[in-house]
Amino acid sequence: MPDRRTLLRHAAAGIAMGAVSPRLFAQERSAEALGALTGDIVPIGGSERADRLARAQRMMQAAGIDALLVEPGASLIYYTGVRWHRSERLTAAMIPASGTPLIVCPFFEKPSIDESLAIPAEVRVWQEDESPYAPIADFLTAKGLAKGRIGIEETVRYFAVDGLKAALPTATLVRDWVTRAIRMRKTAAEIALMQKAADVTMATYRWTYPQVKAGMTPADIGALMSAATTQLGGKVEFNLVLLGEAAAYPHGSGKPQTVRVGEVVLMDCGCTVEDYQSDISRTWVHGAPPTAQQRKVWDDVSRGQKIAIEAARLSVPAGSVDDAVRSYYERLGYGPRYALPGLSHRTGHGIGMEGHEPVNLVHGETTKLDVGMCFSNEPGLYLPGVMGIRMEDCFHMTAKGPQWFSTPPTSIDQPIA
Repeated sequence: MPDRRTLLRHAAAGIAMGAVSPRLFAQERSAEALGALTGDIVPIGGSERADRLARAQRMMQAAGIDALLVEPGASLIYYTGVRWHRSERLTAAMIPASGTPLIVCPFFEKPSIDESLAIPAEVRVWQEDESPYAPIADFLTAKGLAKGRIGIEETVRYFAVDGLKAALPTATLVRDWVTRAIRMRKTAAEIALMQKAADVTMATYRWTYPQVKAGMTPADIGALMSAATTQLGGKVEFNLVLLGEAAAYPHGSGKPQTVRVGEVVLMDCGCTVEDYQSDISRTWVHGAPPTAQQRKVWDDVSRGQKIAIEAARLSVPAGSVDDAVRSYYERLGYGPRYALPGLSHRTGHGIGMEGHEPVNLVHGETTKLDVGMCFSNEPGLYLPGVMGIRMEDCFHMTAKGPQWFSTPPTSIDQPIA
């Protein structure tokens, strides 16, 4: 089964090729009347990035890590502001435990790299017929770290690790746990951007919900969400729409789907605001009163969300939140554990600059909840061949406990709060 972002890219491609009806085109155009909600946002600034580097360097020193290798992606943006793609040509940062970081990139890419570099850093380049690891080795050797312990950020690709090892054969390459530890605890500035992303997604739901009509496809509804998200100031991240039986499969089905009266509509959507994401799901029954079964399962999931937020307390293991929900569901006859019908996935995942980040609210996770950690809360229930129900809202941990980014609905009759 392809992941949901792959499915959504394919849906978007279909829209771009003219799959949208004239009626839907008119509805999308009506989103142009929406005003952006993001005019008051404060992007991550220089002082915030300087603090990130300072915290990372203190932790590196305490852990005996002499330098840290980071490739393009969320962590490189987090530390340096550099927005770049991964390719066979290495671009990377080497962050020493003290002093100014190094950015290494191809010679002809330097002007582009400089555009987004947001911290003081030394930039060294390599030519097409040169090794990209030589400037890194020279940098570390000059600092007396040729025999040091070099941390490898967890998403760095093998060829980069292999190349660095060949260039610095006396260095010791170790796992980087510093980046994860820092990134999972969001600051007030990060929380504010995540709150804005959630506000945009909820406003988009409120605009889209009354426009969903019988006969629409997931691509139709996704196009409405995308149009409104953009007008409201967010960058579309994903719009997963599951209809009827397809809602029983958390990340979708390849079978044709249309909105039908009396059947479930499950939407799982998110956007990005200044690098920080939202992830919110809503489920309702289209055009008819819910059946007794639909209402019961919806109410069971709603209670599951409440149990999860009640269990999310400072210093408890993240896995205990999942355990609390799963215990409740098993008492209702779902499962056991991950069996169907029931909750076949974890109760929640970390979220921030990426839609899925460590750590997860999943059985066995021992990391303790701490201030600044952010999670989804999505204990859906899935009945194969029948339907699925999922409500998903994210929350962050404060000194007083969990706080919602979006308010969960309280009734299947009013699914969009």
